[in-house]
Amino acid sequence: MSEAPYDLVIRGGTVATASDVMEADVAIAGQEIAAIGRGLPKGAREIDAGGKLVLPGGIDPHCHIEQLSANGLLNADTWQSATTAAAFGGTTTVIAFAAQHRGMAMKQVVEDYQALAKAGAVVDYAYHLAIANPTEETLKGDVPDLVATGHSSLKVFMTYDRLKVDDEELLDVLWAARKSGALVCVHCENNGMISWMGKRLLEKGFTHPKYHAPSHPRAAEAEAIERLAWASQTLDQPVMVFHVSTAEGAEVVRRARGRGVKLFAETCTQYLFMTAADLDKPGLDGARWMCSPPIRTERDQEALWRALELGDLQIVSSDHAPYKLDETGKFSAGPSPSFKQIANGMPGVELRLPVMFDAMVSKGRLGLNKFVELTSTAPARIYNLPNKGSIAIGADADIAIWNPDREVTIGAETVHDASGYTPYDGRIVRGWPETVLGRGRILVEDGRLAAEPGSGRFLPRDGGEAARPAGRPSAEVALLLD
Repeated sequence: MSEAPYDLVIRGGTVATASDVMEADVAIAGQEIAAIGRGLPKGAREIDAGGKLVLPGGIDPHCHIEQLSANGLLNADTWQSATTAAAFGGTTTVIAFAAQHRGMAMKQVVEDYQALAKAGAVVDYAYHLAIANPTEETLKGDVPDLVATGHSSLKVFMTYDRLKVDDEELLDVLWAARKSGALVCVHCENNGMISWMGKRLLEKGFTHPKYHAPSHPRAAEAEAIERLAWASQTLDQPVMVFHVSTAEGAEVVRRARGRGVKLFAETCTQYLFMTAADLDKPGLDGARWMCSPPIRTERDQEALWRALELGDLQIVSSDHAPYKLDETGKFSAGPSPSFKQIANGMPGVELRLPVMFDAMVSKGRLGLNKFVELTSTAPARIYNLPNKGSIAIGADADIAIWNPDREVTIGAETVHDASGYTPYDGRIVRGWPETVLGRGRILVEDGRLAAEPGSGRFLPRDGGEAARPAGRPSAEVALLLD
């Protein structure tokens, strides 16, 4: 008797990509998808996917994992707990941050993060280099070397006193990225507006978590995106705008792209499903929903959904940034902190796909193909993750098998990160990833984790097409180019 030609066949499911939906079997040999078709030969192992959806594993390109904040606060997750949560939610690749702080050497930061990820990750991973120290040593020494070894995206902040870059430093980072072939990702908010508004709210005695939202004026986001877009256009350096939260921000993105700026943008699940009203809870309960930029209004939700539909926004990430609801996390400043003293961020890597699936597939908003595009295919394309983000022959066998009829009531006991709570507590979603594979190996099956810590793989990548200048620098900058 001859050996089975395939290690695994997922049989009889409905396969969906960003462009197609088909009834087909999917065969896996080693770590790759070897065949897609009907009536494929038997595999060494078979999974019956009848009545199920066979989708690419999710790619979450915006996760803070085992990361030290600028205030010295470690977030709740280890690489093992965060990537376990990712796997249970159908996400098979994450991009986290190697986060530099003032005075740190970027190469050492990356080495330290690599050690943590290598020991704990159960899904595949890459990094953004988060730069808070844009010195000549960082930009002319570390960045070119690190980009050459597979770290091809940089991240900077336009706000936060310990992290922000000013306009000239922003141009320095964009210039260094242009020379190295990296994409620049930016947290866009006007620092002066936020600082000014926060001080005056506190002077009036407004300390409750609900005042976190007005402490970040809506205009702060739109103004900073506008400033970034003109800097990007001047240098002809592609950029990614992180976590767009407002209708005005989405409008600036649309205008910039319309005039030819090579600018990409994402939003996050919290901005599509939550509002500032969630912060208005008794006591400090609203701290659960504190993130930056803040969650906004239903009008903003509709504008963001429309921007996703039009393609102005290309990705939905989680901005997973978990802190416990105790003195080690949200309340590290004591039992009665002001909104300015509460750690910003919320967990989301596990529930990004289920809440999006419920809205887009179960409830029919934008549909199955667009769901795959926003949560898997577009992140793979923009961040240049070869062989990720689709179900195709030769691609990595990163697959989530969804039960589209399964209803789950979300609660703290249903999630697997280490924050101890979920901002989606009590939400009922329809559709759930029941079996998850990463590079052909079973990650999650029958409600249990089957992957070993450290089995995830680092994904070196160059900047790819997204990071390539459009060839239209300003006349002034053209004088500086060879």
